[in-house]
Amino acid sequence: MPPGDASSIGGAEASVVFDLVFAGDRVLVDGAFAPAQVAVLDGRIARIAEPGVALRAAHRVRLADDEVLIPGLVDTHVHVNEPGRTDWEGFASATRAAAAGGVTTIVDMPLNSIPPTTSVAALAVKRARATGHVFVDVGFWGGIVPGNLGDLLPLGDEGVFGFKCFLIDSGVAEFPPVTPDEMERAMTALSRGADPAGSEAGADLDQLVIVHAEDAAAIDAAPHPHSRAYADFLASRPDAAEGAAIAAVIAAARRTGARAHILHLSSSASLEAVARARADGVRLTVETCPHYLALTAEEVPDGATAFKCCPPIRGAVNRDALWRALEEGVIDTIVSDHSPAPPAVKFAGDGDFAVAWGGIASLQLGLAVVWTEARRRGIRLERVVEWMSAAPARLVGLDGAGKGAIAPGADADLAVLAPDDAFTVDAAALHHRHPITPYAGRELVGVVRATYLAGREVDGTVARGRLLRRTRPDGGPR
Repeated sequence: MPPGDASSIGGAEASVVFDLVFAGDRVLVDGAFAPAQVAVLDGRIARIAEPGVALRAAHRVRLADDEVLIPGLVDTHVHVNEPGRTDWEGFASATRAAAAGGVTTIVDMPLNSIPPTTSVAALAVKRARATGHVFVDVGFWGGIVPGNLGDLLPLGDEGVFGFKCFLIDSGVAEFPPVTPDEMERAMTALSRGADPAGSEAGADLDQLVIVHAEDAAAIDAAPHPHSRAYADFLASRPDAAEGAAIAAVIAAARRTGARAHILHLSSSASLEAVARARADGVRLTVETCPHYLALTAEEVPDGATAFKCCPPIRGAVNRDALWRALEEGVIDTIVSDHSPAPPAVKFAGDGDFAVAWGGIASLQLGLAVVWTEARRRGIRLERVVEWMSAAPARLVGLDGAGKGAIAPGADADLAVLAPDDAFTVDAAALHHRHPITPYAGRELVGVVRATYLAGREVDGTVARGRLLRRTRPDGGPR
């Protein structure tokens, strides 16, 4: 039963015994919370019914008065780091953390693992390592690096969800950056579905190119002192670096017609350029992350390298502008950019921001972090779920595969959330491999009390997650 189909299960619906039925006063359906029953059969949502309708079920879940039912979140920006750097994270720990935070689908980044996902052979290695060890559904990005243009269409045929490149040093030698010209050549191949030899292989791809948009020349021109002062680190990653790189992405997407996506936007200075490009018909989307929406440069203590990420957390005025851009639709999605590292790497340099690894582990906390700040601003939970579930599912084409909504035919990927329940972040209690987070000791609201994947509760002991492949735009198999 495809997503969106009405679910009348023949004329004998009264005799159907559903596997599971959820019932609650606040169920998120069609963008609004309302009383409803959600019936699950064979891992999918088979029916949504009003309260009081008689539904036979093997099991029932009645939401408590303080609970809501939402679709599982879709996080399209996660660094799992396995194989090669499994001591940094790994599929089992990352997906346990995801489930604990209400995330039921992740898409794994192509770098920080060894080998990086820049060839079909490397993708096969990664999938082999993930098989049997994922507690939520997992898809994969491919990578664009110098010299692998011929690998892109084969990777697309193997079902990656798009291709990532860096316009600046990635921080790991095995995933080098590309020049703007190399990025544009990749966009040309992926948007037109033609390989460098001009064949029509993969002509249905229209693949997404996702870009770490910081300009190398602008970064090189900035000061890079060894310092424990966050202000010095912030000056080393100026707004102008994001602005120049985003301009290059827009120009390349305009010329090629490619679908382009700006990763982890931190600087509000580029929002006007993004809005203008989209008004001109450039196929451009943008994401931001919980840390840019909840944290500010002014609050980062000296030497607190748990806050270091690239691009950096900026000031409070900038943070407010990002929220406005979300509400206005200029920014499309909120994703974690979960980028963990062991203490020896994250705290290298004894508080020297120039030495420590840049990355924030927040996969388990993203929903609570964003909801806490959104609620403070008077933004409804429905919009938060749109930004963190439905919108990322659409971005990678998983809405058509049953992700990101509570609807007949959709996967029964669901989270039971107590949106008013408060808790204090205890880093040691997180499922991430290492107890490191800039949110330690912070009070948040929004407790995920249960997460369901394909209608079965994720208990952290039985790994039932599936490895996902991108289908063709027409829905056919590869």
